[in-house]
Amino acid sequence: MRVTQRGQVTIPKQVRRALGIRPGSDVEFELDEQGARLLVDSDRAAAEISRMPGACAGEMSTEEILALTRR
Repeated sequence: MRVTQRGQVTIPKQVRRALGIRPGSDVEFELDEQGARLLVDSDRAAAEISRMPGACAGEMSTEEILALTRR
């Protein structure tokens, strides 16, 4: 993607959806020796992910879920 003259970039829709980024979301950038990293408020992102179809709200392990689907 290209940076505008005002220093803005567009975060692709699939990335916004996956991270739960909506208008008004707070994001941060962290710099390290490998480059920059986008940081999103994980509580808000977790809340968005939990509302997605197919999200599990239970306490089952991955192995337990796979066992149920293989029966």
